[in-house]
Amino acid sequence: MKGLNRAFSDYPVYPERVLQFGEGNFLRGFADWQIQMLNEKAGFNGSAVVVQPRGSGKIERLNQQDGLFTLYLQGIKNGQTTSAHVVVHSVSRGIDLAADYGKFVRLAEKEELRFIISNATEAGIAFEEDARLEERPQKGFPGRLTAFLYHRYQAFQGDVNKGCVIIPCELIEDNGPKLQQIVLKYAMHWNLEEAFIDWLQSANTFCSSLVDRIVPGFPKDTSEEKEDELGYRDELMVVSEPYYLWVIQGPEWLKQELPFEEAGLNSFIVDDLAKYRERKVRILNGAHTAMLPVCYLYGLRTVGESVSGEVTGPFIKDLITEEIILAMDDPQNEMKVYAEEVMERFMNPYIHHFLRSLAMNAISKFKARNVPSVLDFVKRKGKLPSRHVFALSALLYFYKGKREEQEIPLDDSPEVLEGFCSLWKRFDDKEITIEELAGEVLSNELWWGTNLAEIPDLTAAVASNLTAIEEQGMKAALHGLNTAISSKGVVR
Repeated sequence: MKGLNRAFSDYPVYPERVLQFGEGNFLRGFADWQIQMLNEKAGFNGSAVVVQPRGSGKIERLNQQDGLFTLYLQGIKNGQTTSAHVVVHSVSRGIDLAADYGKFVRLAEKEELRFIISNATEAGIAFEEDARLEERPQKGFPGRLTAFLYHRYQAFQGDVNKGCVIIPCELIEDNGPKLQQIVLKYAMHWNLEEAFIDWLQSANTFCSSLVDRIVPGFPKDTSEEKEDELGYRDELMVVSEPYYLWVIQGPEWLKQELPFEEAGLNSFIVDDLAKYRERKVRILNGAHTAMLPVCYLYGLRTVGESVSGEVTGPFIKDLITEEIILAMDDPQNEMKVYAEEVMERFMNPYIHHFLRSLAMNAISKFKARNVPSVLDFVKRKGKLPSRHVFALSALLYFYKGKREEQEIPLDDSPEVLEGFCSLWKRFDDKEITIEELAGEVLSNELWWGTNLAEIPDLTAAVASNLTAIEEQGMKAALHGLNTAISSKGVVR
């Protein structure tokens, strides 16, 4: 079977207008697909040059396939399963920085280059003291970006019309300004001229962005079946859910340069993406974090099993609709539509999203994603959000590190792991009661950003839930919660 390349079809070739830091599945299944839609439907007339930030053979394979790859869109849409595929041809080539740094530099000299996007992981947006401008390549993504922009500044002699629009896709708040601050810090750290620093700020636009699409990547289990269907071999095939959202916080003029609306895309240029971020973090991410300890201790493996479960499914749905949404300021009808989309995405039969993959740093995730919902619900309703309280209780029990007789491999900071290990040992040795354990955990402001023990009745409710989980097991404890809610509407 022949491999995929441009010999298969006369795909158009577009000017290289986008520099893309990151060759991974997400950007290819998210941003590169949207660039293709912009080309086909709105005359964007641009392709992406992909730069490899870490060592791998993916750039070599990308170039062997002439930048082409097949994207499968599989999931549930409007209640129906759907599967479609498209050959994405919006990538022109890849550059291996270690082997071809000169090509990277020459790209900075291209008149038509305008956009820079990145997905170098959240940890990738960081300043590294020992990074040097003269290195080839420089250490870290922000260092390489600074060097690229400096060469562009030099190549065009500081022309303010040759700046770039930089759109980081890393999942951190205010990713645009944070990246800009690090780039400016490098410029000063490397003693670059003041005129370049002025050009960085006046000629370039750093935009915050919010991205949302589940892209599991290469379909190992079904790749042979898919290649038989396609009639060619594709080593860079990507599977994605149909849903996507890209919200970019930028100036009004950017709508003309990125015509998402004209292309009919579910992506937007906005003045402030705060409400979009809060919606995603609280509903989608918050539901993930809340379901993790409950459903994992229940004995389930995946998000799909959890939302489809006879008992766990209603728990998750009601957590979203009766607690998270009611604690938010956004219009309830909009929130309910988004919540329905989220539940459809969770039920995607083509994506196996394992609960264990949600477990890393679950305490800090609950702090960022769920604690605001708890606090706002208490403030608005004057009572505890019973399902959220149960999820919090389950999270404390999850950090005991055992599911019945099975060890749970916990992944968190040493401080969190050591803290829970000590508290649960003291409880098992009968040195403290379950309520004292709950009180010590909830009062830890470093973990939660506030003293949760000050919320009336919360410590007692968490202790009661912990007792039920410890003595009866998760299944019986969750059944008891559902019974209490249906009969009284409050935590027992």
